[in-house]
Formats: sequence, C-alpha cells, structure tokens
Amino acid sequence: MKIVIPGGSGQVGHMLARHFHAHGDTVTLLSRNPKPAPWRSISWDGATPGAWIADLEQSDVCINLSGRSVNCRYTAANRRAIYDSRIQSTRLLNQVVASLQSAPRVWLNASTATIYRHALDRPMDEATGELGGGEPGAPDTWNFSIDVAKGREDEFFATTTPLTRKIALRSAITFGAERGGVFDVLSGLARRGLGGTQGPGTQFVSWIHETDFVRAIDLLIDRDDFSGMVNLASPNPLPNSEFMRALREAWGVGFGLPSPRWAVEIGAWLMGTESELVLKSRRVVPGRLLEAGFRFQFAEWPFAARDLVERWRRNCGLVLAQPRD
Repeated sequence: MKIVIPGGSGQVGHMLARHFHAHGDTVTLLSRNPKPAPWRSISWDGATPGAWIADLEQSDVCINLSGRSVNCRYTAANRRAIYDSRIQSTRLLNQVVASLQSAPRVWLNASTATIYRHALDRPMDEATGELGGGEPGAPDTWNFSIDVAKGREDEFFATTTPLTRKIALRSAITFGAERGGVFDVLSGLARRGLGGTQGPGTQFVSWIHETDFVRAIDLLIDRDDFSGMVNLASPNPLPNSEFMRALREAWGVGFGLPSPRWAVEIGAWLMGTESELVLKSRRVVPGRLLEAGFRFQFAEWPFAARDLVERWRRNCGLVLAQPRD
C-alpha cells in the first residue's frame, strides 16, 4: 500500500510510519519540518496546496494527524493555533481529496476521546456516548478542547468524497515506550516516588497500547464497512488511583506521593501545560471495534504497563529495579 500521513512527525505518526514501513508499505510523511527517516518525508504547511498533492493522488490511505501540539498553556494565541491548525488542514485535505481522480480509498482523520463529557457514572461508546461541552462547573479549558474536537469532526464530514471512505479517530491516550511520550513522563514520576494518585483519583483514564493502536488502524483500513466515528481505546478504562498503582507496580516502586488537585494545577503550570489530561474523567470504550470482533492484545492496564516498562528498558538500554512478585 501507499500511505500518506499529514502531520506525521509526532509520536503517533512515527509509530504508524514504523509499522507500515516494517510491513513493506510505501510511507510518505507530510511535515512542516521534514527530517531524514527510513521513509519519505516532504514539506507541507497544512494550509495551502503543494507538490505533496501528487503523493496523495497516488496513495491508498491518508491518515491525517496534523495539528499544533496541545501540550501547552491555553493562552489566546495557543488556542487560535491549536484550532486553526486542525480546521485548516482538514479543510485543505477535503478540497484536495474531493478533486482527485484517483483518490485514496480511505481517509482516517485524528479526533480525540476527550470529545465526550467528563464521565464518572458510565462508559461512553460511539452509539450512546454523550458529547461534552457546557457542563456545569467544567473548566473553560475542557470546553475549549471539546469545541476543537467538534469543529474538526464537523469540518471533516462537511465535504462529500465519493471515492474515499472517512473515519474520525476518537483516540484515547496512546502509550508507547519511546522517550518523550506520555508513558515516559508518567514513568519518570513513578520511578521518583511521585507516581501516586493524581487529583481525586476517581476520574477514569482511557488508554490504548501502541500495539493495539496500530492493529486497530490496520482493521479500519481493511474493513470497507467502517466509516464515521470510531473510538480507539482499551475496553477497560480504570480510575486514576488504580492506573497509577499498576504503573508503580510495573516499575517495582512501592510508594507514590499523591498529588491533590492544587498540586496537579501547579505542576501543569510549571511544565507549561494544562491539567485536563489528568483531571478530566475519560471513560471511553471501543464499542464498534468490539462489535467487529477486534481482540485486544492488551486489554488490561497492569499487563500493558508491564509490557511497556520492558519495552522502555530495551529501548533505553537500561536495567532498573525489577517489579515485585
């Protein structure tokens, strides 16, 4: 297959590029700052047509991951950049894909599981999940993230592309074992004795292991009956207190200093990011994948955490404390 990944320079883009490249597919990343890689990487700005259109014309699959990183403070300037980078790139791709005579047969567009409301009471699947926005007491930053997700999905489905099937990927946090990713950051806290309960600890964490993420992408590409919104998440989200305990155990760490809400807010400010990732309850489940018979290799977080720790050790060439029996 020929696969084009706009905005593929981040962790998830490299995860997918490695996967497809290893399976013999032809991979082209579209990036504002192309860098040497085992696959083709070319320039685009996410806002205007360019030479990359020829690559899209000859492709089988488009996986659009473009968008300014949300790992920042939500200042007015950052909010505008986050919103515009997602809407403009999606609008541009719609215009181009609709005009191609030989368009990709499937287009997967990044969305996010944070589009659902703060949920403690029940799981959110694609059929019965309630979208968030405007809940009483919800922080303005949470509403902003939901508005961005809704706006991107609306833009994605606004243009008809008769030759191209469309899927919006409502992804939970994808955990891989590379340096700099979310798992690396959380693991650093756990190893230093700071990996205790974060905030109230009752908020649910939705997640997916990198292996299941790429396997699910393969299924969505292969199955012509899939279109619309799809949740990419483990079937077993769990409360933050249990999530952090399993992570500590995977690292062989017996204690983790808890972080009350005020400490999480201060820590997020010091790190130049927002507390939403930790404090909002995401109780998202993959209803459509399960109905299609998809079997997760890493359905439970304790097992996934142990595997990720082993992968992290191999990737970093380190031998740290072994988990206790």
